[in-house]
Amino acid sequence: MNDIRRTILWVIFAFSLVMLWDQWQVHNGNRPTFFPGASQPAVTASAPASAVPPAASAVPAATPGATAMPPGTAAPAPAAEAMARERIEVTTDVLKLVFDTEGGSVIRSEFLKHPSAEHPDQPFVLFDSSANRVYQAQSGLIGGPFPTHKTPMKFVGERALADGANELVLRFESAEQGGVRLNKIYTLQRGSYLVDVRHEVVNASGQAVNPQLYVQLVRDGNQAENATPFYSTFTGPAFYTDAKKFQKVAFTDIEKGKAEFVTSSPDGWVAMVQHYFASAWLWPQNVQHDNFARKVDNNLYAAGMIAPVGAVEPGATRTADTRLFVGPQDEKLLESIAPGLELVKDYGFFTILSKPLYWLLDKLHGVIGNWGWAIVALVFLLKILFYPLNAKAYASMAKMKAINPKVMDLRERYKDNPQQMQMEMMRVYREEKVNPMGGCLPILIQIPVFIALYWVLLSSVEMRGAPWILWIKDLSIKDPYFILPVVMTLTTLLQTALNPLPPDPMQAKLMWMMPLMFSVMFFFFPAGLVLYWITNNVLTIAQQWVINTRMGVPPKLNLPKFR
Repeated sequence: MNDIRRTILWVIFAFSLVMLWDQWQVHNGNRPTFFPGASQPAVTASAPASAVPPAASAVPAATPGATAMPPGTAAPAPAAEAMARERIEVTTDVLKLVFDTEGGSVIRSEFLKHPSAEHPDQPFVLFDSSANRVYQAQSGLIGGPFPTHKTPMKFVGERALADGANELVLRFESAEQGGVRLNKIYTLQRGSYLVDVRHEVVNASGQAVNPQLYVQLVRDGNQAENATPFYSTFTGPAFYTDAKKFQKVAFTDIEKGKAEFVTSSPDGWVAMVQHYFASAWLWPQNVQHDNFARKVDNNLYAAGMIAPVGAVEPGATRTADTRLFVGPQDEKLLESIAPGLELVKDYGFFTILSKPLYWLLDKLHGVIGNWGWAIVALVFLLKILFYPLNAKAYASMAKMKAINPKVMDLRERYKDNPQQMQMEMMRVYREEKVNPMGGCLPILIQIPVFIALYWVLLSSVEMRGAPWILWIKDLSIKDPYFILPVVMTLTTLLQTALNPLPPDPMQAKLMWMMPLMFSVMFFFFPAGLVLYWITNNVLTIAQQWVINTRMGVPPKLNLPKFR
């Protein structure tokens, strides 16, 4: 029966790895491998073809990352063609944005408070239009030969937030096209990653027009630069509606025409998600709109929304207000912007557990002032919370160790009669009042909590650039000297040595080889995750040592014999 306990523990361990792998698949935008029913049910596969602004021409070579023109987009008027194309760089206290006067699109963003992991002396870049990355925010009109994100525009406004000012207003004005002019007014606030975007539709023709406004995020399908084979988070579009909540859409599904998301809704938003950062277009509530996701070019994908502007009479002007978020996945900030926007910080299956764990971690950081020590404190509190369960588990294991000589004697005596051996072992368990399952169930209950904490630490942007002690200057990247992974490996081996060796030599070898193989991955994990695992190991060893001693079963190191 001792073998049964070990088998169950191995099953629990394997199940944990299965769940981690499944979450890794989901975070990478793939369908769940083992739990396909856990994903959000889709309403429909794609937006109506007539509503989506698909490509109509190739991307001009002079404009890296620009998407093709929506249907019905006429060639620019002569006056518009004469406008000199320019890149407008504007700066606030937290953002540096670059706009293209072709369409008034946002083609680059730098976060002045968040340094690049690769180049700490430079700000992190999200939107970009370089040889290695294409990622832009665009908008325009469809429903006629109206101005789009390809239409030349004239810039009016300041280029930097003035000292003492709280907002910076930028204005992009198009020439008349199809009898319509489109003006885009961007309002940036001090200390904010949220940009108010007003679209003014001016009807300069002699008849009423009824255009639709589209907003879209265009990105290449490559993973973020800091993704690794050992841990990765989802990169790609995501939609949110009150009806179906958060729905991620993989680039591969878009390419295959299998993207599933709600295509029409009076609420919600569209986002482009990657590790630690996100962008999103947001309509006001109760604006009926269509959602779309499509492949634009060789490796470019667009996700966006389309809503009617309404009838615009001759000489009249109508406005449509939207908001553009471009910034870090700060959970409290996202919650304050729009319902459900905090879900771009995706915890997968374990959201219901991860959110309170993040709340507690944030509170501990507020008291301690250091994210590394906050992680240690949180694991310590969880160990205190689960101490009664652990006490029962280790007490049961200690009893099993105490009667192990009797069990081994029965195995030897009845090795040729398995049925009789099982009966005699059950008799011993009844007489000694030992439950072979008593050590497994308490551990099983705790597994989801610690997996949820794993995703909290992996997803929290607060870990970027956060120091702990001495050589650990950034909890979001691997230990530069691999000291923490080595310590974690040693604690894992010590924890293994405190458990009795299985009688089967092959099982005993696997019992030692599995932790070693598992530890290899942690040499490439962020330091914050490794610190969490070390703390958990050390506290588990301490609990096991204390409880076993109290039960009269002194701890003993059981070293392997590989000969």
